[in-house]
Amino acid sequence: MSNKKKIVVLTGAGISKESGIPTFRDAVDGLWENYDINDVCTAEAIKRNPELVHNFYNELRAKYKDAKPNEAHKLLYELEKDYDVEIITQNVDNLHEQAGSTKVLHLHGEIMKCRDTGNTNYIFDIPCDEEGNYNTYHGMKIDGHTVRPHIVFFHEDVPNITKAASLMKKADICVVIGSSMQVYPAAGLIDYVNVGNPIYYIDPFPSIDQVSYPDVQVIDEVATKGMEILTEKLKK
Repeated sequence: MSNKKKIVVLTGAGISKESGIPTFRDAVDGLWENYDINDVCTAEAIKRNPELVHNFYNELRAKYKDAKPNEAHKLLYELEKDYDVEIITQNVDNLHEQAGSTKVLHLHGEIMKCRDTGNTNYIFDIPCDEEGNYNTYHGMKIDGHTVRPHIVFFHEDVPNITKAASLMKKADICVVIGSSMQVYPAAGLIDYVNVGNPIYYIDPFPSIDQVSYPDVQVIDEVATKGMEILTEKLKK
């Protein structure tokens, strides 16, 4: 059994922004510029117009498939040398895994995977086609399962939220990076951290009220700079 302190990290879109993937708050950068979120990212949309939803995520995969981990992702992996690090991410990219992190729990799905349309337990890697694309389409089957993007849409349950809350309860140290803390149920996860245990919040536009959360230490920087600061704090 490990004697290392447990760091539980909650990451949001802000950690991937420096890898070239826009956040919801940066919609003008191109992530949603040609789409209404209600048409491509809701439980109703996949039922109403599945072709459009599949096409949207095909475009996202093509646009950001070459994105690479930035220094913030890499520094989280480096923490594994001295801590038991578990990452809970709201992001659907795989940049944490690319950086080497070994324990990553995805709350909102994974863009490079698809799943059975009716059963969240059947999850598959999206196969690469002859042209090097990772595409899904309406009616596509893998191993006999009709699949859809492995994305947790708005108005759908978040299957991993109970597991995430359990991890937060075990945290000796909690770190929140690049999350607006406005999207629930993820935003409520820090409430599960034991009172008195430190919480570090890295974001250039922090939205947590320190009166309500006295255990929170805000580092108002972008993810890469903020992780450099945090790494030095943890060494002391």
